[in-house]
Amino acid sequence: MNDSHTRAPRNRTLNLSSADTSRLLPRLRHINDPVNLHECLDTTILGDAMQVLPYLPSNTVDLLILDPPYNLTKSFNGTVFSRLPTTQYEAWLRDWMQLCLGLLRPTATVYVCCEWQSSGMVQRVLEDHLTVRNRITWEREKGRGAQHNWKNCSEDIWFCTVSQDYWFDVEAVKIKRRVLAPYRDTNGQPKDWHYDSDGAFRLTYPSNLWTDISVPFWSMPENTVHPTQKPEKLMAKLILASSRPGDLVLDPFVGSGTTAVVAKKLSRHYIGIEKEEYYCLLVERRLELAEHDRSIQGYVAGNFWERNTLGSQTKEREDTFANAFQGQASLFGADNE
Repeated sequence: MNDSHTRAPRNRTLNLSSADTSRLLPRLRHINDPVNLHECLDTTILGDAMQVLPYLPSNTVDLLILDPPYNLTKSFNGTVFSRLPTTQYEAWLRDWMQLCLGLLRPTATVYVCCEWQSSGMVQRVLEDHLTVRNRITWEREKGRGAQHNWKNCSEDIWFCTVSQDYWFDVEAVKIKRRVLAPYRDTNGQPKDWHYDSDGAFRLTYPSNLWTDISVPFWSMPENTVHPTQKPEKLMAKLILASSRPGDLVLDPFVGSGTTAVVAKKLSRHYIGIEKEEYYCLLVERRLELAEHDRSIQGYVAGNFWERNTLGSQTKEREDTFANAFQGQASLFGADNE
């Protein structure tokens, strides 16, 4: 799957060279016996989640993000997941969910991704073990149209907690939107919005309907060959809302590594499990790149931005960098007076 053919100049899809493979392969973790937290923290584990999960330390996970194969026939690097009868798929969900429960702290949060056909099954499984708090629906504006049906461009994410004691930071996931009809108070001052050189904006509370997500595509540096890769912006919302810096995020179906990469960028610990070696290597390469670039497309200067605001995001990033540079320059000058 190495990139051996000539690509379009703007194609930034991540691929692995033979040198990458040789360098990254020793970093993959293999677990065949019980391990303590130190032995598996911040690692990519090559293996089947059903076999690995029983060996992980109990009562350690603060945030569990589950993005299992949907009940659709799809090839993952040559390994085909075949659509199952609904009763079998629900039984499969229950099998690995049972293995996850003992790993969770009493204050842990769980998010489960799914498509519309299996969403009801996922809800039933979750309600047997957790408190279901909401269902997020996000717009996946990508894919083929349909001649005799409505185009399917949405997916669900179920939001659950182990107990009534859980962390949720709404301030960390507000969305910065342009204000089209800016209201002012009786003194003529902006009401619930602010104005800067690039226009009028408001920080809005996040809802359970997300229309500001861009699915990774070939001109984005986060894009990989994984067929069901989740956007970094989407994972950033889940991680920022439901974990603190230093918390542990577990993804037993980590795929191309978006959960682990975003956890690293946001100063969380992570454990990722993936059964395909090539995808594990993609995870490690993305983690390697995150050492030098912690940016997340659509998340700038501590805010999530709505779509079609790239110019404003760029300006905000430049202004933030300039202010930080000026602050450092001032400190440097003060030290030498």
